[in-house]
Amino acid sequence: MINSSIGLNDLPDEILMIIFKKLNNLDILYSFHGVNQRLNEIIKDPIFTSRLTFVKWSSDNFIDLLSCNTILNRFCLQILPEIHNKIKWLDLESSSMKHVLRVAHYPNLDSLALYNIDEESIRCLFTDETLSSNTFKNQITKLLITINKNDDYDEMLLSVVNIYDYIFSVFTHLIVVALYELSYKDCVRLNFDDSLHPNICSSTLLQLNIKVQCFNDCLYLLDGRFNQLHTFYVDLVQIRRPHDHRLHEMINQDDLPNLKCFCLSSNYETVAYDELILPLLYRMSNLEQLGLYILVYVNETFIDGNHLKKKIINRMPRLNQFTFYIRSSMYTGNKFDLPSTEDIQCTFIDFRNNEIISYVNYFLEAKESQC
Repeated sequence: MINSSIGLNDLPDEILMIIFKKLNNLDILYSFHGVNQRLNEIIKDPIFTSRLTFVKWSSDNFIDLLSCNTILNRFCLQILPEIHNKIKWLDLESSSMKHVLRVAHYPNLDSLALYNIDEESIRCLFTDETLSSNTFKNQITKLLITINKNDDYDEMLLSVVNIYDYIFSVFTHLIVVALYELSYKDCVRLNFDDSLHPNICSSTLLQLNIKVQCFNDCLYLLDGRFNQLHTFYVDLVQIRRPHDHRLHEMINQDDLPNLKCFCLSSNYETVAYDELILPLLYRMSNLEQLGLYILVYVNETFIDGNHLKKKIINRMPRLNQFTFYIRSSMYTGNKFDLPSTEDIQCTFIDFRNNEIISYVNYFLEAKESQC
């Protein structure tokens, strides 16, 4: 029997596409660019070029995949100049983002994700002459930012707000924005003051995903500065009554008729559910999708299906999707006739697409309970 071997060039295009789809786009471009004309044409397919992710998540940070000069130079000098017009989305780490963005004009780039950003890196990036053109600024409609860690809380406080201010002043046609710090430790309170930061606003923004420190920050984001916003995901470090009630009352709290989708989450227990969360929801008369992921301390009764129907669902006639994880805690003291798990589960019996699981725990020695 004569030995035979089959190389990549012996495989039909359809088989090569199946194989390449199982590999990382960067590996494909780095390994096969320039090998021959046929492979060059295959790897320029939009499947491999429309989104390029030059970062990788590690245990607690994002790693720059272009940290090696050999890889960076190959992409910047050979690969990106040939596929620049096919790229629609770039994921970049702060150390190399300037090199990648300067190497070519990206006429179809509308989505940008920047990782490990600090105030200096983003300011230097967009004061660069090559990137300061209105064409580049105006074509970005989707932006994701993760802000780098900083152990100095006061410095972080000022830096984060300045970054937000700069983003909305530079990118004037944003439709979707996601802004994160990497952990709750780094999630500082935003000091929204129009006299100091008038640029934190947009008339084009439709979707905002953000993590903030306190409930007033959430109210500021809904005070009219994003007047076309229809989707809002907010993760709060804490939901508690503001120390200065006058400041709370000064924030514009008109109805929010444009808001169609709202998701609120927090990992810390609140005692201000009735005072803060419900009044906020009642401003959203046209809400169609709602997500609540909260921990609540209650005085009299658990938050069950009857409560959700009466206090939320029946007040939102357009609501068609309601997802939630709500843990309510209560001091039981010497109360008797407390509801069982079965009692709570029965209150959800007529919920649409009922896939709700409820459970009640009673801690007799502590005289506390959770549902």
